[in-house]
Amino acid sequence: MVEKKMDLTRRNLLKTASVSGLMAAGLAASDGILRPLLASSENAKEPNQVLKENQSIAAQTKNNGMIYRTLGHTGERVSVIGLGGHHIGRIKEEQESIKLIRSAIDQGINFMDNSWDYHNGRSERWMGKALKDGYREKVFLMTKLDGRTKGAAMMQIDESLKALQTNYIDLMQHHEIIRMEDPDRVFAKGGAMEAVVEAQKAGKIRYIGFTGHKDPLVHLRMLEVAAQNKFRFDTVQMPLNVMDAHFRSFERLVLPMLEKEQIGVLGMKSMGDPYILRSNTVTPIECLHYAMNLPTSTVITGIDSMQILEQALEAVRTFKPMNPEQVMDLLNRTREAAAKGQYELYKTTSQFDSTAQNPSWLG
Repeated sequence: MVEKKMDLTRRNLLKTASVSGLMAAGLAASDGILRPLLASSENAKEPNQVLKENQSIAAQTKNNGMIYRTLGHTGERVSVIGLGGHHIGRIKEEQESIKLIRSAIDQGINFMDNSWDYHNGRSERWMGKALKDGYREKVFLMTKLDGRTKGAAMMQIDESLKALQTNYIDLMQHHEIIRMEDPDRVFAKGGAMEAVVEAQKAGKIRYIGFTGHKDPLVHLRMLEVAAQNKFRFDTVQMPLNVMDAHFRSFERLVLPMLEKEQIGVLGMKSMGDPYILRSNTVTPIECLHYAMNLPTSTVITGIDSMQILEQALEAVRTFKPMNPEQVMDLLNRTREAAAKGQYELYKTTSQFDSTAQNPSWLG
């Protein structure tokens, strides 16, 4: 490893904090983990500046008020706002959920998010019903699986296809890659990746990605293990918001690597589910605009009412690329509140770790 004298200014300290944490944890002995981490840290972009530098991903089209962007190297065009699958399962009545999903699609949202485990399958079942009558052909359908073994993953893929009432899923993602050992389990012999690749070859799924909300180091490890197995993901989903930029930042450490590899970026937790709003530092529209201003293909947001749907659509209608002064205003406003991750509970607590609460899902 080449030693590099580092100026520990406030800015560089932010860039290198995760590397220091990794060493303190005793994991730095693994050169395979450390090398890509150092590379991403040293090349970390200033928050929210990547969009201005990469015109190919910044390029977007507008149609009937909706913005569409290219999904990484896939060439697919997806709406800048994605409909979050967890929230549509929170709605009390099935018909109300179906009406909301179809209204979102009618107004241009074509990216559908879901997961095998959301509300014990209710989210997928309701979305499957909503996508009947020609709506399936209008959307890019994504769901996720929890299984880490081939057998568990195969079962969950087939159950998702049945619940969603479709012959194929556009994007299947490994869900909750939140532990350092998860990547090794997914890519192990007899692991979940074998099931996903077989399903892709069989025409059950089109693209493959992964999600996680815990720590950018785990995402970097997943990308490293994939590279070791000569595999390139089509998408990666992660928290991207005004507070992430300050604390254990996916934006600083992971986003540059995805840009380099032309992997589609799916942003989530733009409002911290919804703890960032409780800091009283930013508005919902500002949260969505910040995430949209990054090179995200889609910003997945929870929508559980017509009022919240209208809020998301308003964010699209009023979105304009932010200048550096606007970005810094948001970051300065959130800096103190974000410093210790108290509004990003998905990083600092187990509250959002559904597979930790239900280990049988992993297989």
